[in-house]
Amino acid sequence: MDPDYAVMSRSLVARTISKVTRILLNEHPTWAALPKKKGKTVVLLHGGLSSSESLLRVLGPRLSKHFALAAFDRRGHGRTADTDAPFSYEAMADETIAFLELLKRRVYLIGSSDGANVALLVALRRPDLLKRIVLVGANYHHEGLVATIDFTPESPGFPEFSEKYATHSPDGVEHAAVVVRKFVKLVTEQPTLRVHDLKSVSVPVLIMCGDDDVATLEHTVSMYNAIPESQLAVLPGASHAVLKEKTKACLLLIEEFLRGPIPPVTQSPLRRATKNSKE
Repeated sequence: MDPDYAVMSRSLVARTISKVTRILLNEHPTWAALPKKKGKTVVLLHGGLSSSESLLRVLGPRLSKHFALAAFDRRGHGRTADTDAPFSYEAMADETIAFLELLKRRVYLIGSSDGANVALLVALRRPDLLKRIVLVGANYHHEGLVATIDFTPESPGFPEFSEKYATHSPDGVEHAAVVVRKFVKLVTEQPTLRVHDLKSVSVPVLIMCGDDDVATLEHTVSMYNAIPESQLAVLPGASHAVLKEKTKACLLLIEEFLRGPIPPVTQSPLRRATKNSKE
């Protein structure tokens, strides 16, 4: 464990989680942060080529005032070793479902980027494990992404990424190129959900994005229109890093969604039927 992370871990353990540990998820040793307390629990799902550390740093201190927190580093990310298998959102959803079953409680799920795509799949497959979900920078089909230049081992920023990756990963600096290639293949071929799939989501959803995010606004709005009882927040002057760029605004919106009535109480409801709150 690197020194900076050790300091961060001790601080977070004191405020938000009972322990940083290794658990088996689908028979694979996985880095995890387990809840400090029982009761209402938020599980944080990190983005691609990232780790739980980023969400714990940005969202953890504020959310821990009202919720127990939990997180884990997916296979090939953060402090969890990789395997020879390719990345897939379905396999990531399998990992997440195994983690939620381990917690033995219905949770609030907050996913960022790839974590949001995973959260959406979990909501479709196992709504019984969830109370509400927050999707930040999600896309339900790979065709909904804005055209960009792929990040590859030949990209200018790769050496810096590989050094940071090796600081955390058990697989070492040489494996960074493998993970990046797996990631590029993942996001160019998956996910492959369609609008009619989204209509089956049965848990309340908050969709969040920056107004200059990786998914087109048209794609994001189509997700909002398709998911029953969903809410939409497009933050101005923000990119795919909206949680870091607009942290205070994001936290206010997330907390209001997690703790407020469903559907929200508004003065002039049009899209939403006026009915009692449900959990």
